[in-house]
Amino acid sequence: MPPAEHFASSPEWQWWILGYFFFGGIAGGSYALGTLLRFAGDPRDERAARIAFIASFIALIPCPVFLTLDLGQPFRFWHMLIDTSEGGLAFKPWSPMSLGSWVLLLFGLFSFVSFLGAVAEEGWFRAASPIARALRGGAGLVWNVIGTLFGLFICAYTGVLLAVSNQPVWSDAGWALGGMFLASALSGSAALLLLLARSRRDVDADTANRLEAADRYFVILEAILIALFLVTVAIAGTIGKVLGVWVVLWLVVALGLLAPFAMARWDVARRWPPVAAPLLALLGVLALRALVIFSAQS
Repeated sequence: MPPAEHFASSPEWQWWILGYFFFGGIAGGSYALGTLLRFAGDPRDERAARIAFIASFIALIPCPVFLTLDLGQPFRFWHMLIDTSEGGLAFKPWSPMSLGSWVLLLFGLFSFVSFLGAVAEEGWFRAASPIARALRGGAGLVWNVIGTLFGLFICAYTGVLLAVSNQPVWSDAGWALGGMFLASALSGSAALLLLLARSRRDVDADTANRLEAADRYFVILEAILIALFLVTVAIAGTIGKVLGVWVVLWLVVALGLLAPFAMARWDVARRWPPVAAPLLALLGVLALRALVIFSAQS
C-alpha cells in the first residue's frame, strides 16, 4: 500500500482543546449513564443518577470556555452561531465545526435542566422543585433520552472531527477514532461516578457494583477500538507518530485500562485505596486524548 499523502497544515491546537475533549466526553458520558441509571435500574440507583446529572453539567461548564480561548479571538465565538452577513443563525450541518457548536449548545440546555432537577431533589435548590417533578415519568424519559443522544454525539464528535481532517494519524484512523473516543468517554464517566460514589459513601453498594461491571465492559470496548486505531494508522504508515516519545502516555493509558480489572481481584482491592482505580482510569482517558491530539501535530 502506498504511503498516505496529507496536505493540510497542523491546526496547532493547544492544551485548551485537550481540556475540551476531556471534559466534553465526561459530560456526555455522565449524562448517558445518569439516564440509564434512572430508567433502567431500580430505585436504589436514583442517588447515583442524580450525581451523574450534576457531574455532567459541572464537567460541561469549562467546555465553551476552552473552545473560545483556543480561537485566539474569544469574543468572536458568537460568529459560530450567528450569521452577521444575513442576520440569521449560522447553522451549517455540512460543517463539523458548526454542527458541533450547535449540538454543544443544545446539550448544554438539556444538561442544565437535568442538573437543576437533580440539585432540587438533593435539597440544595428548592426553587427548582417543579423542574424535578416535570422530569419524572414519561416526559422525563423523553427529555433524558434526547439529552443522551446529544451527549453521546458530543462524546464521539471530537474523534469524528479529527477523522474528517487531512491531518496524518487523524484521517488515517477513520471511524475507529470516533468510536474510540466514545468508548473512552463512557469508561471515564463510569470511573468518575465510582470515584464520587466512594468519596461520598451514600450510594447503594449494588449500584456501585453495577457501575464497576459497566466500567469493565466499556474498557473492553475501548481496548478493542484502540487496537483498531493502531492497526489503521500502521497500515497507513503513520504509526511512528503515535509511538516514540509518546510511549509514557501509552503506559498511562494501559494502566487506566487495567485498573478496573485489577480492583476486581480481592488481593489487589485490599491493598489499593478505593479511589485508586477510578483515578487511574480518568488519567488514562486524559492521556489517550493527549497523545492522539498532540502526536499528529508533532
